[in-house]
Amino acid sequence: MRIGVPKEIKNEERRVGLTPASVQEATGRGHEVYVQRHAGEGAGFADEDYAASGASVVASAEELFDVSELIVKVKEPQAVERSRLRPDHTLFAYLHLAADPEQASDLMASGVTAIAYESVTDSAGRLPLLAPMSQVAGRMSIQAGAHCLEGPAGGRGVLLGGVPGVAAAPVVVLGGGVVGTNAIEMALGLGADVTVLDKSAVVLEQLAARFGPSLTTLYSSPGTLERAVIGADLVIGAVLLRGARAPRLITEQMVKEMRPGAVIVDVAIDQGGCVATSRPTTHADPTYVVDGVVHYCVANMPGAVPRTSTLALNNATLPYVLRIADEGPVVAMRADPGLRDGLNVHQGRIAEPAVAEALGLPYTDPDTTLA
Repeated sequence: MRIGVPKEIKNEERRVGLTPASVQEATGRGHEVYVQRHAGEGAGFADEDYAASGASVVASAEELFDVSELIVKVKEPQAVERSRLRPDHTLFAYLHLAADPEQASDLMASGVTAIAYESVTDSAGRLPLLAPMSQVAGRMSIQAGAHCLEGPAGGRGVLLGGVPGVAAAPVVVLGGGVVGTNAIEMALGLGADVTVLDKSAVVLEQLAARFGPSLTTLYSSPGTLERAVIGADLVIGAVLLRGARAPRLITEQMVKEMRPGAVIVDVAIDQGGCVATSRPTTHADPTYVVDGVVHYCVANMPGAVPRTSTLALNNATLPYVLRIADEGPVVAMRADPGLRDGLNVHQGRIAEPAVAEALGLPYTDPDTTLA
């Protein structure tokens, strides 16, 4: 199969779909790999590294899309990239369609087979291709939040861990999944006063067992959530519903009642955000202020640490890339229900129920389109 790796063009996105080591695995199996010039530079991989691994380095995105069958990306295709997609293309990338009707419409119109990293499941129902970037984003959320709490960044001028004689900052994490767990670990490591809220008693028990009495665990009810958010210096929005739009947990009124200079880091912004006042921002302009509260809502947080993120992502995605290339996308998805769960768009139709519901579009069972 002809595999194409374009240079990412989303704002400040420096990750790349395949590393040279991954390319070497693919070419070793007889596949042709095309990498757009400078695609890996941001993550520290030179064109020469790709050429030495057996890839053909092409000059432009147009050439790459023209020659490729399987397009392996990191972030969702931007409008100009979507215009290059064809019915004979398979797109493998993060898509987050539930919060992006324009992208969904363009993918449907292109006829592409679009498989979303964030929807692929494993045998236990987990999200193996979302997990590595959730780990990165969870850890980065505390770094970003700590910086935003500094006075020059518009924050309250609070040090997360405090110092002897001065109380640590209260940090509230909404959601105890992969993002939340990694945020908790980082925040506790810095000495913060950390509380996590989740609706799963099992998750709360697991977190309590892992982190002990240093972590406060609360079952998430409207009243409990409101009190925790209003009293926090830093709130991490770490909720996730597979394939669906994130639930809006923090209302405008809650934001109004938070302390001036408090910080919200909405990691759920890729899926629409869990805060009523959230809107996507970029690494170039990451924050804005609403009612005195600093909002950090960068939609591709792991892009700021592209080498770590690219290596971690490839560890997870490469087996799926190779399977799609070896067997073809239809055969691979028929054989692997977890990969089939990643199918979001096929033959001009939405094949993910959560996306269809979020966008108000008809849903087509993938078993029908793949038959």
